[in-house]
Amino acid sequence: MAGGATLTLVVLAFAWRPLVLECFDPSFAAATGARGGAWHMVFQALVVLNVISAFQALGTLMAVGLMMLPAIAARHWSRQVSGMAYAAVGIAVLASVTGLLVSYHVDVPTGPAIVLIAGGIWAMSMLVGPVDGLLHRVFRRRHLAG
Repeated sequence: MAGGATLTLVVLAFAWRPLVLECFDPSFAAATGARGGAWHMVFQALVVLNVISAFQALGTLMAVGLMMLPAIAARHWSRQVSGMAYAAVGIAVLASVTGLLVSYHVDVPTGPAIVLIAGGIWAMSMLVGPVDGLLHRVFRRRHLAG
């Protein structure tokens, strides 16, 4: 697991810009020769590597939940890709540490505890997140209104 995580971080350090460029402006990426399709294949291989690595620790559904929930929650905390990435990492770390502590003190299985905490963070983000959160939509001040 540590080897897979290390490999993922190293590869993403090189693949970050071409992946983001390909996602937001594929025609410009093609014009500049960024080879976005190749980077997407590398990224998919990394996702598979990390899911397989997480199967041992969390189980199939728990691994996918821990990969998806922090990313979905981070969407409510930033409008920029880099901010979403930072928020997703922070949410994943918070959910993992809190889930481990809950698992230890309440004597429940670790994988489900972590994913339930991540799901709770997602629900809270959806309610109070500053980017399209439900409360933000309800109490939004009108533009140029006094």
